[in-house]
Amino acid sequence: MSSPYGCWPSPFTAASVAASSPRLDGARFVGEEIWWAESVPAEGGRLTVRSSLGHEVLPAPWSARSRVHEYGGGAWTADADGTLFFVQADDQRVYRFDRGDAPVPLTPPGPAHGGLRVQNGRLFAVREDLTSAEHRRAVVEIPRDGRAANDRSEILVHVESGAFFAHPALSPDGTRLAWVEWSGERMPWDEAHLRLLDLRTGETTTVHSRAALQPEWRSDHELVFADDHEGRWGVLRITLDGIVTAGDPVALTSADADTGYGLWVLGNRWFRLLEDGRLVAVRTNGRDEIVVLPPDGSQRRIEAPCDGHVSIDDVVGSLVLLSGNGSGVTSGVWCADLDSGTVVAVRGGEPVDPAWMPAPLPLTFEGAHGPVHAYAYPPAHPDITASADELPPYLVLVHGGPTAHVTGATSAALAFYTSRGIGVLDVNYGGSTGYGRAYRERLDGQWGVVDVDDVISAAQGLAAAGLADPTRIAIRGGSAGGWTVLSALVRGGTFAAGVSRYGVSDLRMLVADSHDFEKHYIDGLVGPLPASEELYIERSPLTHADRIDVPVLLLQGADDIVVPPSQSEAIRDALARRGVDHEYVLYPGEGHGFRRAETVVDALERELAFLGRAFGFTPSL
Repeated sequence: MSSPYGCWPSPFTAASVAASSPRLDGARFVGEEIWWAESVPAEGGRLTVRSSLGHEVLPAPWSARSRVHEYGGGAWTADADGTLFFVQADDQRVYRFDRGDAPVPLTPPGPAHGGLRVQNGRLFAVREDLTSAEHRRAVVEIPRDGRAANDRSEILVHVESGAFFAHPALSPDGTRLAWVEWSGERMPWDEAHLRLLDLRTGETTTVHSRAALQPEWRSDHELVFADDHEGRWGVLRITLDGIVTAGDPVALTSADADTGYGLWVLGNRWFRLLEDGRLVAVRTNGRDEIVVLPPDGSQRRIEAPCDGHVSIDDVVGSLVLLSGNGSGVTSGVWCADLDSGTVVAVRGGEPVDPAWMPAPLPLTFEGAHGPVHAYAYPPAHPDITASADELPPYLVLVHGGPTAHVTGATSAALAFYTSRGIGVLDVNYGGSTGYGRAYRERLDGQWGVVDVDDVISAAQGLAAAGLADPTRIAIRGGSAGGWTVLSALVRGGTFAAGVSRYGVSDLRMLVADSHDFEKHYIDGLVGPLPASEELYIERSPLTHADRIDVPVLLLQGADDIVVPPSQSEAIRDALARRGVDHEYVLYPGEGHGFRRAETVVDALERELAFLGRAFGFTPSL
């Protein structure tokens, strides 16, 4: 059957997309069970914890979500006996939840907590207190008996300052604590330090400085961590005499892939140590692979279906818990046996139908600043094709961050478009993670230039290859990706329409409204104020809004404090003054990223209708 692109009927409704895309947030072995956290879109995005035995561990209205560093992470953990520890979303206190009992608060009201970890029976967390003018953060140890719920002095503060902290790790003998620390004047992927504290003497030292991640103790005298000392994040081992290093770090992985990622959230783990001396690690070159490294230095790949944003969440014996997404499966949680090689899906991870969702095409385009990596998802339908003389419309996606990357994962959200005859191109522009420090640093001082050049090069390269209709290419992005969308529309000539989800339009406004974690982010991406103020003005899409002459859809969360509504409303007002076709939608109760099912549905349906108007077809909802 033949039908024009964009008009194909599809079983992927906006409601089915919302229902099929819960956000997974870590997994743990708990006795004979496996627990994992996932969002519930139908309940406003509440984050619950579920068990492999089929029951819900954390019932409504409780929701495990951290606000530390604004992006959170590590909002729950559990011990082997089945006691759940979690950060409650609305008050940011830590709670203990024993089987059969009600949750009991362990911390007093006020500060936020995240990065929870039980080690040697002791509960550690990262604490952030923004209630006073002097913002303070700390690595703390929380009594498990509840005595600190109303007495902050009962909480043991191991280190506290205005710096940022992540990944506290207690030595096996309980005498030393390691963590990652950065000043905030640079982002953690630019410079972060591995620090050590002697719990007996209170003495601290810096063990390593580059862009450290995830310290783990192999023994009382060996510390393993990730760093990009050779231009790619890799796993290193260092020998210690107390808290003093006894030699240079030894690389355990080769420097041809990344074992690590931008430290946006506190819960991810990119490697784990096994009791028998083996190491299991994620290695990233755009997509992920999971490898096992015995002590002899050899390497064996684990054939797992997950190959995107994989986190190695837990390990017991030879069993490893993996969470992530995949190019041929839905997002999920898997249990891998490293001895037998078997990998079993625990939650999600269902194979997709290639007739509806074929594997994406990894593409590389030549750009003005070097190669540009991307993944193409051509239109796909088992029963319908377009006429041979018609080229498909495409939607170019721009990820947020900007220090992040996409992995070529499949999803119902993408099939929502491709099954209707609209192709999708997901671009990892210069500045993205997943390709090493040099690719990441391509954006230094060049935000609004390199990212825009690269998405334009990718779109034009797709059209030049005869894969897309050059007159029907739209662009969509959220947050930092929304900035690139608006900046690309200012350039003009490539994109016929644009969708900005909570996008940045004015750099000075962004800096004025910025939260602590990203307070100096723009210093590295553009330049510091006040010296770079003219550059801020020149780069901002709002300054050149009069150059935008194509339809624009603006979608915004009313409660967003990362990119407040004022950013979208400023560009809305500029477009309205000139009579440019635009639509602005403000979603009450939504923050930075849409979590509620009704919001996901409305946003997708509006986007589809918007593309239909821009490209001249009537889509099937």
